[in-house]
Amino acid sequence: SVNTGNTKLMDLLDEPVPGVGTYEDFNTIDWVREKSKDRDRHREITSKSKLSTPALLESISDAFSGWLLMLLIGLWSGALAGGIDILAHWLTDLKEGLCLSGFWYDHEHCCWGSNETTFQERDKCPEWQSWAELLGGSSVGASAYIVDYLMFIIWALLFAFLAVILVRAFAPYACGSGIPEIKTILSGFIIRGYLGKWTLIIKTVTLVLAVSSGLSLGKEGPLVHVACCCANILCHLFTKYRKNEAKRREKYAAAGVSYYFPLKTLWRSFFAALVAAFTLRSINPFGNSRLVLFYVEFHTPWHMVELVPFVLLGIFGGLWGAIFIRANIAWCRRRKNTCLGRYPVLEVLVVTGATALLSFPNSYTRMSGSELISELFNDCSLLDSSQLCGYITYSNTIPDRPAGPDVYTALWQLALALVFKMLITVVTFGMKVPSGLFIPSMAVGAIAGRLLGVGMEQLALNHHDSAIFKSWCSPGADCITPGLYAMVGAAACLGGVTRMTISLVVIMFELTGGLEYIVPLMAATMTSKWVADAFGREGIYEAHIRLNGYPFLEPKEEYGSKALAQDVMRPRRSDPPLAVLTQEGMSVGEVEAMVADTDYSGFPVVVCQESQRLVGFILRRDLVISLGACNARQRQEGVVSASLVFFTDHVPAQPTSGPPAVKLRGILDLSPFTVTDHTPMEITVDIFRKLGLRQSLVTHNGRLLGIITKKDVLKHMAQMANRDPDSILFN
Repeated sequence: SVNTGNTKLMDLLDEPVPGVGTYEDFNTIDWVREKSKDRDRHREITSKSKLSTPALLESISDAFSGWLLMLLIGLWSGALAGGIDILAHWLTDLKEGLCLSGFWYDHEHCCWGSNETTFQERDKCPEWQSWAELLGGSSVGASAYIVDYLMFIIWALLFAFLAVILVRAFAPYACGSGIPEIKTILSGFIIRGYLGKWTLIIKTVTLVLAVSSGLSLGKEGPLVHVACCCANILCHLFTKYRKNEAKRREKYAAAGVSYYFPLKTLWRSFFAALVAAFTLRSINPFGNSRLVLFYVEFHTPWHMVELVPFVLLGIFGGLWGAIFIRANIAWCRRRKNTCLGRYPVLEVLVVTGATALLSFPNSYTRMSGSELISELFNDCSLLDSSQLCGYITYSNTIPDRPAGPDVYTALWQLALALVFKMLITVVTFGMKVPSGLFIPSMAVGAIAGRLLGVGMEQLALNHHDSAIFKSWCSPGADCITPGLYAMVGAAACLGGVTRMTISLVVIMFELTGGLEYIVPLMAATMTSKWVADAFGREGIYEAHIRLNGYPFLEPKEEYGSKALAQDVMRPRRSDPPLAVLTQEGMSVGEVEAMVADTDYSGFPVVVCQESQRLVGFILRRDLVISLGACNARQRQEGVVSASLVFFTDHVPAQPTSGPPAVKLRGILDLSPFTVTDHTPMEITVDIFRKLGLRQSLVTHNGRLLGIITKKDVLKHMAQMANRDPDSILFN
């Protein structure tokens, strides 16, 4: 309390009010205010550091905290990724059998320690027994096949049931990919609990179960959510990040996908990736001392003529991406709007049962997605036991490989697997279990690529005298590498679904280590994007953001309307006047009545009702907290409904007999962002995107006319695209 003459005044600038400056759930943060807060905090620390040694140490600690945080995020994320991969391998193999020398070993590691394993049959050893051998004593015959089939289905249903039950009971936010929500959170939206500890625990556990159940889903997308959960939890250890939403989002961007990405975050992301890679290398989850999931080592270089089939794979990837997005969104919309959405556990069990039932007879659908992709990327060697390597060899040399019966059988199985994967992925993605899309999309593309690659290989073998092959493919030479076609096809389909380009090519390098195949990958990826964009510019994640009505301004979305700010702002011509506060003259009761009668997230403050000259903007939450029973009325004796509220620096003298005044200048934003009524909406949309604004006030010659919020912009853009504008809300 401050007394000036006969003025009794409570100034909230003197004593910070708990809760002021924070945001409510499902609101958008004010990036400008958050950055301003951090700048003021940094200036204060810097100025104090010159005064004393403890303050200098505090300044150094503050500067180093960002790097320490990234170190911790890298360590935790890398450890979780390695653990998830190891557990998923073990549980996936558990559906087919058990290791007698140690139940905790998966199939591959079980046979590694066996003395009776041969190179040709390295997946067979006495220590590993199928369920038919364990339960019936025999691994051959119809009864053994039925036992293995039933156990495969039972384990799959058990894993899927545990996953969906855990998600429903403990962390509903743990379902799905998480990338659409992460992108929305990074754009400034608040979803409390989405990056919390329970979500992290349940997502980690259920991700292992969901992948192990054999459903057509991957773990790469959900791992982004897991990494962002790690970042959020660790951010709370540091005051600098705990109290600033914008600073926290820098770390989310470094841990996951990027929306707001300053240059220093790039270096810290690099450091976090280094730490995570070191941690992963220490754990060695792939068992090959490599950091890539699908390491490739092709022996034959590609030729310029092959760019034609690579482009064809790009066209296939683009078409598949466009069809998949439309089909999946239609299915998810049906799930949301019909009774199907009320029975998520039943849906997961039915889809899991159907997947297990149809996938077991085909060896290429029975194996996990990552195992299938590794098989398809593989370049056949002389001692390779894979069906895809069942070539007729006339000597002990690799070249000149006519396809044998095994190869033709594998091609038929792969063709069936392609159709199955394309259909089942549509209904799987978006269910109430953690589900990524990278591996299923890559699997579809890899199958298509391998089929085309084997076709090209046999064509070159049988027509090496034709004009196409004569100049570079000599008789008896193995000119075509089917595994390369699988890799290019995987990139094309993933690009068609996600619409990634540069980052996708980099991801393919990370996954395969195949740096020399940059041109085929780039050609297929660009073709895939162009073809998919011809049917719609949205990737799968943007489509799900729109389906769920998240308030997200897509940076890549084009906007070409000739509308002006005055055409989009509120109030409209038929609406009542804008609800505003005056900088002086209003009582606490009048302010509280305005707050109670409206549901706006903030109020402009003007000089007076007549002039409407803009002073600033105040958030509803800050106003409610500051005037609430816990603050103004408790901190200052005598504050009643008749007490006057001032947003000015200097308060006129108040009568000694009257109630004390309340000064709220300290919580007023004196630099709200404004545009004029004649600002083109094209520029306004760009401003909202690049500055991350939650609202902008509209003025004419300094006089307040209205307000444009982020949701107003989104609704207007939906109208321009002939979509339902009322779908823009948190669903």
